[in-house]
Parts: sequence; structure tokens; C-alpha cells
Amino acid sequence: MKKAKIISLSILFLFLLSAGALFLFIKVETSPIASSKENALDIKVEVPYGETTYSIAKKLKKSGIIRNARLFYYSATRSSLFNIFYREKLPQKFVLKSGTYTLNSSMTNPQILSVLSSGQAEYVKVSIPEGLTISKIAAILEEKRVCKADDFIQICKSENFARSCRIPSSTVEGYLFPDTYYLNLGMDAKKVAQIMIDTFFEKIKEVPGLAEKSQGDLNDIVILASIVQREYQIDSEAALIASVFKNRIRQNIGLYSCATIEYIITEIQGKPHPGRILIEDTKIDSPYNTYKWAGLPPSPISNPGLVALDASTNTPKTSYYYFQVADESKGSHVFTQTFEEHKENH
Repeated sequence: MKKAKIISLSILFLFLLSAGALFLFIKVETSPIASSKENALDIKVEVPYGETTYSIAKKLKKSGIIRNARLFYYSATRSSLFNIFYREKLPQKFVLKSGTYTLNSSMTNPQILSVLSSGQAEYVKVSIPEGLTISKIAAILEEKRVCKADDFIQICKSENFARSCRIPSSTVEGYLFPDTYYLNLGMDAKKVAQIMIDTFFEKIKEVPGLAEKSQGDLNDIVILASIVQREYQIDSEAALIASVFKNRIRQNIGLYSCATIEYIITEIQGKPHPGRILIEDTKIDSPYNTYKWAGLPPSPISNPGLVALDASTNTPKTSYYYFQVADESKGSHVFTQTFEEHKENH
């Protein structure tokens, strides 16, 4: 009986010793690496869209922010069991949110988890110039690591997505407003496109009479503006260029826009940007070929800014049917009424 009691006490002692050792191990492994902020290591941590908690834990361990990736993961997913090891309370339900965060090695696991679930991420500044196409915008977004180019192109060329955004077209080309955006790393491509489209519908309220247009009329204006955007270089000439195109449309004359030929070559045929447009290029069989077909092309060829949109909405009445570059260094054009005048300026 005495021997059994000794064995029991020995087992209890070993159990308590093991439990104490385990507690001490977890306590140490979940403590901050740096003892103070003065000697702490700062690091920016990228949390891409769809990243898992455990993969982020491994990334933090590799970066020197935490001691133990697995215990960090358990702290996030089993907070009720691990609260005993921290002075601060762990988030009851941890939700990892994508973005870029600044962390340092003096932070405790609860502090790190709180930051990563706050959604208060640092933003990536992304500037989208006027006149770019879906594919060129996609390339910028991938370069900035906001989202993958292929994902962005796929959603932007989805007719279902376009219709859901009140866009009567097979793509959202023309409706991705050129602006400076503050985005997160690893965002969902659909969300990025939606932000740009929402910005478009908000910004067009600044153009007199444009926001009130029907979907069909608005789409025609966007198509025209997408061509004007690629043709003008001086703001004051945008409206005159728009007037030339509208006059030609009324007379059922082809727009003869080189910008539409460039769109066919680079966006439809997938070839490099041509140094110059050749005669054979103007004979390409495509509905976007404004040398071959009169009227507007089926959809926008770029994403225009407010100047081109205003020029195409509030177009002055002129008698011009032609324009051509007058000064390449300044980007200015000369406008004429007749083909004879146009030839004289060649």
C-alpha cells in the first residue's frame, strides 16, 4: 500500500514537472523576441488575399517577428486555451485580413493578431493614367502586386460582370476610371475592378449632363471618349476632335482613327505597339477598324478621363471633318472642313 502511494506520488510529481516544463516552454515560445521597442525589428508583412493563418505564421517566424509559428497559429485558432499565457486577451474570433502591415519583434502575439485582423492595413499607391486599356491596367496592378493580371483581365472581360455593373457591353473597357488609387496587396481582382467602376460612375457627375444619360447613350459617349482620349494631347483640342468624329458619324463617314487600328493590333491581335500605321493595317477586317466601317466601334478602346468624357458629351458644333498633327513637339492639330484643305496641310 505504501509502495503504491509512493508510485502515485512519483507519477504526480513527474506529471506536474512535465506540465510545468510545458507551461514554461509555451510561455517562453509565445513571448516577444525583443524586450523593448528600442531594440525591436520593424518589418512590413504582406497578407495576400486568400492567405491562411498558418502560412502567415510561418512567414512571421522566418521574418523574426515571432518565436514559434505553430504556437502562434494555436493562439489564433484556440484563444480560449492560450489566453493563460498572455497578459492581453487574444481575439475571440481571429479573422485574417489581406493587406500590408508594419509589425515589430517587441509585439506580443495578441498584439500581432489584433493588427492582422484590424483591416487597418497600409495601402499601395497605384496611379492609372488616362487612355490605358484593360490589359495595360492589369499589368500595372500586377507590378504593384495588387492582384494578378490574368485575374483582372478575366473579370473585366466578363459580360456577366459588365451587366451586373450596369454596363451594356461585353467588357468593362472604358469604365475603369483613370485615377490614383490606394489599394491593398493581394486584393481580389473583382473588388479592384469594382472600385474603379464605382469611381467612374461617381466622377461622371462632374460632367454636365453625362450622369443623367441612359445606359445606351452613356455607352456611346464612352466609346467616343475612348477614341478622343487616344487622339488628343492638348486639353483645349479634345472637344474639337470630338466634333470632327460626330460630324463624320452624322454623314456616315468612317472616323479614320489610327487609335482604333492600334487597338486592333495590340489588344485583339496581341502584337507589339506599331511604330506607325501602314496602309495594309487600315484594311484589317475588324469591326473596330474605323477606316473600313463607318460609325462607332462595338465598345471602348481605352479608359478615358474627364476631359475626353466632357468633350464627347458637351461637344461644340463645328464644320470640321478632318484634323491632323500640326506640331508633334506640342501635340497640336490643325482642323479643316474639306478634304482639299486637309491634303494641303499634309
